[in-house]
Amino acid sequence: YRHSTGMAFGSQTSSLLLDKQDGTKRFSLLLLEPGEIYFEDFSVIFYPSGLSETAAFKRKQRGRLKLCSKSVLFDPENVSQPILKFSFRDVKSLGQWTGALLSKLDTKGSVLSIRTNQVTEMKEGNMISPYKFQKMHRECLFSLTYVGLDDVLARMQQLYKASTLGFVDQRAMITSIVRARQAMVSFNAGWLESLYEKIVVEATGDRVTPLVQNPGRIVLTNAFLYFQPFNKEPEVVLKVKLSSMEQIVKRRYLLRQVGIEIFYGESSNLLLVLATTLERDHLYDELVSQPEARLQDTGQEHMTLKWQNGVISNYDYLMYLNSMADRSFNDLTQYPVFPWTVCDFESRELDLQDPRTFRDLTKPIGALNLERLERLKTRYSEMPEPKFLYGSHYSTPGYVLFYLVRVVPEYLLCLHNGRFDHPDRMFNSVADTWENCLTGAADVKELIPEFYQPPGDFLLNKLNLSLGMKQDRSKVHHVALPPWAKGPEDMTRKLREALEGPYVSQNLHHWIDLIFGYKQRGPAAIKALNVFYHLTYEGSVDLDSIRDPNERASLEDQILEFGQTPRQLFTQPHPQRKTVSTSGATTTGLSLTSDLSVESVEMQGLSPDPPSTNEAVAAVAEASEGLSSWRQLANLKMSCNQRAHKESVTTVAFSHDNQTVFSVAQDTTLKMFSVNGLQQLRSVSFSSLVRPLLSIER
Repeated sequence: YRHSTGMAFGSQTSSLLLDKQDGTKRFSLLLLEPGEIYFEDFSVIFYPSGLSETAAFKRKQRGRLKLCSKSVLFDPENVSQPILKFSFRDVKSLGQWTGALLSKLDTKGSVLSIRTNQVTEMKEGNMISPYKFQKMHRECLFSLTYVGLDDVLARMQQLYKASTLGFVDQRAMITSIVRARQAMVSFNAGWLESLYEKIVVEATGDRVTPLVQNPGRIVLTNAFLYFQPFNKEPEVVLKVKLSSMEQIVKRRYLLRQVGIEIFYGESSNLLLVLATTLERDHLYDELVSQPEARLQDTGQEHMTLKWQNGVISNYDYLMYLNSMADRSFNDLTQYPVFPWTVCDFESRELDLQDPRTFRDLTKPIGALNLERLERLKTRYSEMPEPKFLYGSHYSTPGYVLFYLVRVVPEYLLCLHNGRFDHPDRMFNSVADTWENCLTGAADVKELIPEFYQPPGDFLLNKLNLSLGMKQDRSKVHHVALPPWAKGPEDMTRKLREALEGPYVSQNLHHWIDLIFGYKQRGPAAIKALNVFYHLTYEGSVDLDSIRDPNERASLEDQILEFGQTPRQLFTQPHPQRKTVSTSGATTTGLSLTSDLSVESVEMQGLSPDPPSTNEAVAAVAEASEGLSSWRQLANLKMSCNQRAHKESVTTVAFSHDNQTVFSVAQDTTLKMFSVNGLQQLRSVSFSSLVRPLLSIER
């Protein structure tokens, strides 16, 4: 996502989830099991089973045989034919086929025989649909075109043997095979653009895209960053010019600080994961120190100030917070999370002036229904440590794809082993989904950014997918919209209007406290009824310290399934948007932060109880004229430049007559400046204070 001032905080839209492939290329890493590795492929001729030799020869199919860590796939050139997948766990034998002496099928002695009890058929006719699992004993024959059978068969039998072992031994053997193969692949220096290009860092890591980790060689030079996948999929090498990079962000992956995300070009990004935090930090340090990497000054230290005073929208600020909290469109376990804001999905007109139209943003989804909450609190009181109120999460890969299945169906098929969800459990209606979030025993999901991004194509079945038939005999097709929405674009525009409206603007900081702030964990979270399963929190488990492969794999699976709580950004209450002093003056105390992770983001001088909707609307209207200049902060021209403080400024305020400016900072000093005289009038030090100065009250 790139907001209006040019700052890149994430992916442009979820359309980056779509694989942009040509019409003939059907193979994708999404056809493999999560965590499965694709190694290489071979040109082959496939002879269909269950036919006479003459008939099989006439119906032969040319294509590529794909060797993977847990399966073999045949991808025929003729896209009308399905891709065939042979899982090693279903294979009974692998070997060389020996036919008749004068067999037409075996002229070079290079025919591979695969005997199996099940074949999975995918993407027949190049259509995206649930996989077909053909359960029958069959023998499939493949004649290798350009390579000998011996080498191919040896590699295949090695992986087949691994599939017959127990989990721990299987994982260890596959890891050993992977490392041995990777050690044989070096970076191709032919990719370097010139003789003057020098390699600065070379490492092994994974490129992460939704549901896929693809290992490869990471090479940083003084001009480019290269990622060379070991399997040459989906491309032989990815080159990123350092001069095209706009932002580089350290990322968390599976609750470990091992990722780095690079934003470059108009709307491109690259998420890389390395083996250790030390390796990640080394790559990051070298990247940002390269002269060619002219990174943008995004002015992030002032984002909270800009949001408070209307310079950026609620949407932009939430995208910013998601990015700072390690949420990425490339990682479905940490997909950007947005709040339900509207709770009226039955009226014919959406009244944004009526407080009853809006969801209570001071509470998590699970606490909105008192009857359900009482049941959860009873269970919580009887539960041993570590306790949790909600066994599910507000953001998981399954929930993200629940919303997006109509635009990225291959991802849901990958996650659900080749099947769509039961038709009655799919995203069929916005109103029904909201109702289930209120009443469902374990449904506490929030929304995703797409609900606030027109045109809302994720609500339409434009791909004409066969998503099944519900119990009432109606087909699953487009999502049923609220009566007040004329269509997907109208619904997303109205939801965006609600998000940017007075009620949400005055209360959004409460939701930020729950998701990114001080109510996310600890005693404040317990008091706010905002406690989730402990493995969703950063720091709850150290995967690197776990030696038992079974235990580590189990924890990784739980993290992938249950999702992850965002990184905590605030440990004090978040400031409110468009703050108005209790005296009714149009000037305000402006809280600034130099880093969202510091503990200095506080709100002073506000009542602990949130204002009513009418009060909030009145306050915004009263402040709108006085804050008009602050909304144009990016367009203001400098009239003078004073070296005010040695450390970060935390608050700025004007006098009643707007002739004097006051500022306080973390260096415990208060300064007073004359607007007309363009000079400092007074400086007072409060060095005896333990804490820095955070606000000014009159």
